[in-house]
Amino acid sequence: MNHSKTPFVILIFLLVFAGLALSWHRHITYNVPWLPGEQQQVWSVEARIEFVGENTPAIVSLAVPETQTGFERISEYTASPGYGLEFVERGGVRRAEWSVRLAQGKQVLYYRAEYAAKKMLQVKQASAQIVESKLLRGSGPHITVARTLLESAKKKSADEFTLTRELIREFNNQIEGVFLLEQHASREAWLVALLQQVGVASRRVSVLELEDGRRRSQLLDYLQVFSGDDYVLFDPFTGERNAESPVLMWEYHSQPALDVLGGRNSRLSFSVIEQKMPVGDLVVRQREMQSNLLDFSIHTLPLSEQALFKGILLIPIGVLVVCLLRILIGIRTAGTFMPVLIAISFIQTSLVTGLVGFVLIVGTGLLIRGYLSQLNLLLVARISAVIISVIILIALLAVLSYQLGLSEGLKISFFPMIILSWTIERMSILWEEEGGQEVLAQVGGSLFVAVITYALMMNEYVQHLTFNFLGLQLVIMAIVLILGTYTGYRLFELQRFYAMIKK
Repeated sequence: MNHSKTPFVILIFLLVFAGLALSWHRHITYNVPWLPGEQQQVWSVEARIEFVGENTPAIVSLAVPETQTGFERISEYTASPGYGLEFVERGGVRRAEWSVRLAQGKQVLYYRAEYAAKKMLQVKQASAQIVESKLLRGSGPHITVARTLLESAKKKSADEFTLTRELIREFNNQIEGVFLLEQHASREAWLVALLQQVGVASRRVSVLELEDGRRRSQLLDYLQVFSGDDYVLFDPFTGERNAESPVLMWEYHSQPALDVLGGRNSRLSFSVIEQKMPVGDLVVRQREMQSNLLDFSIHTLPLSEQALFKGILLIPIGVLVVCLLRILIGIRTAGTFMPVLIAISFIQTSLVTGLVGFVLIVGTGLLIRGYLSQLNLLLVARISAVIISVIILIALLAVLSYQLGLSEGLKISFFPMIILSWTIERMSILWEEEGGQEVLAQVGGSLFVAVITYALMMNEYVQHLTFNFLGLQLVIMAIVLILGTYTGYRLFELQRFYAMIKK
């Protein structure tokens, strides 16, 4: 062995050994599985409370949901340095209360809970009380409109749930009448008032949509409609709730989800992470956990940062794909790691929408850039004009998609506009220097690599391993370093020797 290679070989060995050892330690010590799919689905939900203190004592009260139908709470903990904390129960309602003698400036509090999804779990809830609403007292055109909507819905319904669905449909159809009603109260308040008017137990509840990786989410107002011991949740605007995104009832006792005394500009937001856990590990989760949630790992961070890192930790996979395809295969791309950025955009937009949007934007941008090149502008001004053009193109495509009812097209705004602008500029210069064939080769190569990278990044096994085993990042680095020493022929270069082989 060449002596000069020894430090490099040692470095590779240390990286691989350290990466595998860390991963094995997490697997053995903390029972983190190698493969997903065989474990219990657990939703980690973090509530972030922000407010501005007024240099006075402050009390912050947050509704905390208990175990409910479909979800069992297995753990909870908070991060509130300098605050006193007490979980109080008043009238059967459990809330977390923070207190501090002096709240000055911006304050941030965290509450995190974990819920195991259990479809067979049924928790009986006390039905909503039926009370006469003040909204329907007296007379006036708005009362007439409300009663007309109710009578129309009653004729098309058979029970409490179908009545609710038809009433929401009437609200969606009678736009002018509903506009009049909403001058007096919200749609949700009217729906509850009308349902209770005919003896249907219902109430407005605050729910949280559970979608993996969501950050800064807000609570949504839903209707909880009872029929005996059973109940159904309704979206007040669509009449149905998205079956693909389960919802957790956060506050369902007709109380405010957040109440702050001694502060102003309060704001409540949520971050959500989906995890797969062994069933036996759920018992361990029920003990008190704070900073050592899963040892020294991403899981010790606030959920908003975890959701961010869940995407960031996939980038090394894209980098590895680019290295393999460029160094060993010889695929030409527009920029070294442009395919990785494109693949990340595809994750946000979906593959088909991303491909169509990229081709349309870059193609149209090249035409605009071709015109700008005839004006002999300075580089900064030219790039600035291209950026503005790209923004206008994205806005026009989003509006056109919305008008045509193509909701997927709205996701095109996730494309990185600055990167697209530089891509257009680079492709334009390349067109002038090398010709259109080279541009097509690099753009096509970039999209090909981006699609492969996207497929790997979206693979559930890859996502599971990268997020749960940080040590594997060291192994990926070792592979990249090994690829960096390759000096042989690329696969596409072998075509130059095809004629010699044929002879």
